[in-house]
Amino acid sequence: MVAIALSSIFSVEESDELELSGAWKLRLLSELPIGTVGVVESLELPGEIQHHLMHMGFVPEARVMVVRRAPAGDPTVYSIDGFEVALRRDTAKAIRVREYEVQNTRQG
Repeated sequence: MVAIALSSIFSVEESDELELSGAWKLRLLSELPIGTVGVVESLELPGEIQHHLMHMGFVPEARVMVVRRAPAGDPTVYSIDGFEVALRRDTAKAIRVREYEVQNTRQG
């Protein structure tokens, strides 16, 4: 089951630019920590569910941020394309994202 909540508060706006001086790491959406931004790479879900999620904005190259998790850890709320979408862990495990990691360039 997928729950949707519209939100006017979205910390990563479309006009914001991500700093690109780091490395991309391919992960499952369910593995990302809260506050992390990722870019959708692929969806490996049954056709009907995949089609539904793609209509909500889960398309390749879309930016998604992990907003919060329920107290028991499931579901998790993700912010994508101006929407907040709650996904169960089983669904999020079928979505691959590129997580952005900033490389530590400080010496000392």
